This record gives sequence, structure tokens and C-alpha cells, in this order.
Amino acid sequence: MPDQAPRGETTSRPPRAALRTSVVWEVLKDAIDQRVKDTGADALDVLDTGGGSGSFAVPLAQLGHRVTVVDPSPNALFALERRAAEAGVADQVKAVQGDVHGLFDVVEREGYDLVLCHGVLEYVDDPAGGVRNAVDALRPAGALSLLAAGLGGAVLARALAGHFTEARHALDDPAGRWGEGDPVPRRFTADQLTALVAGAGAEAGAVHGVRVFTDLVPGVLVDTEPGALDALLKLEAAAAELPAFRSIATQLHVLAQKHR
Repeated sequence: MPDQAPRGETTSRPPRAALRTSVVWEVLKDAIDQRVKDTGADALDVLDTGGGSGSFAVPLAQLGHRVTVVDPSPNALFALERRAAEAGVADQVKAVQGDVHGLFDVVEREGYDLVLCHGVLEYVDDPAGGVRNAVDALRPAGALSLLAAGLGGAVLARALAGHFTEARHALDDPAGRWGEGDPVPRRFTADQLTALVAGAGAEAGAVHGVRVFTDLVPGVLVDTEPGALDALLKLEAAAAELPAFRSIATQLHVLAQKHR
């Protein structure tokens, strides 16, 4: 997932990365603030499943939280450790090799205030089991941040590219794939994701569309037109919660709370 620092943090990374994650960061910051208020803790325990090289974990650690990243890739975890060290938060970030299905082989149940499950469900054999494990890792009333590929965005993108048969295939396919060459094994609707959350023992709150317009806008326009980046960021934020636009987003973000 592209990198983006949370609100209030500085970053040397390209500002266009903000287009891909800004909506998620805004939702996460509010969830973190609420959890801090509810628990009275200065720092939260965060679990990032499939967190890779730390695009979310390191900025969260920079905010003062303790973050455990579980990822199956040794190379990604090595990059995470290096990034955390360069950011001065190596003592707040723990890298663990594993995956969401074998989660409790490497972390404890009910040990975390916030669990991130971003870009994971598309690739696992049992999405429902993955969500159950993510919820089971939460303390009572903890928050789950779930980010997955959206069906509507893929259908729209293929149609706009002139691949109408592929667009129809994605629309009809149970996994939301447009063909054999599709690199994404599975896509979801908002209803499917909220059903997975409910079945895992959590209550889905806000559902946001992520990258509603970003993947459809020519990059050269954003890079060269004065003020285009800021305007597009504001447009993404304004459209994120509107069902009409959420349904065509490249990704869908669900914020859920585990039952007390």
C-alpha cells in the first residue's frame, strides 16, 4: 500500500501518495482519539495484519503507539525494521512473520486496542476466518480498520478503458474478477464487508470509499495543474461516505467496533 503520514506528521515521501490513503488516515485518527479517550491510555497497542514494510505502522508509532506488524514476507519485515529505525521508533514497532489465518500462533488474543487489516482479505482463502481472527485479537470495544478492494471500482475502470466484456465479467463473477489476467483474486461490496464484520462479532460503523476518483484522473493533471492535488484530496473526502460514490471506489474501508 502506498505511504502516507497521518495528519500532523511530516513526510519526505511524494505528496501524491496522500490521494490513496488520506481518507483512511482521517478515519483512523478519529478512532484512535476515541479509543484513547475511552481507555485513558496515553498509547495504544496496535496490530497491523499484513502490514508489510510499515506504511501505516511507522507513522502510528511516531504518534506514540506500540505497533506489532504480522506479515508473511521476510523481505517486507526487514524493510519495516529498517524504516522504523530510520524514523527513530524501532523500540515501538515489533515485526513478526505470520499471517492472519495463523494469527494466534504469533500474537495473543484480545491483546490490542486497534487492529488494521488492510489489503489482506483479497488474497486469503477464507476471508470470514481472517476477519474473525482480526476481531478476536481485539480487546472488548476495540476498533477494527478493514480495507479491501471494491467491486464497483474495478467494473468502472474496465468499462472506461473500453474493456466492456471484462467489466461485465467482473460484475457477474462471484469473486469480482474481470478475467484470468486479473491480479486481484477477490473483490467486495460494502454489504459483503459489513456482513463479514457482523459475523465476526463486531459492529460496522462508517463505510468509506477510498480512491473514488484518484485512479480515474490522469496523473499528469494532478502533477502539473496548480492546486489540483489539494482539490482532489478534498473531493475524495467529500465523496467518501456518500453511497452513490462509495459504490464505485477502488477500495472500501470499514471501521468497526468489537462488542464489549
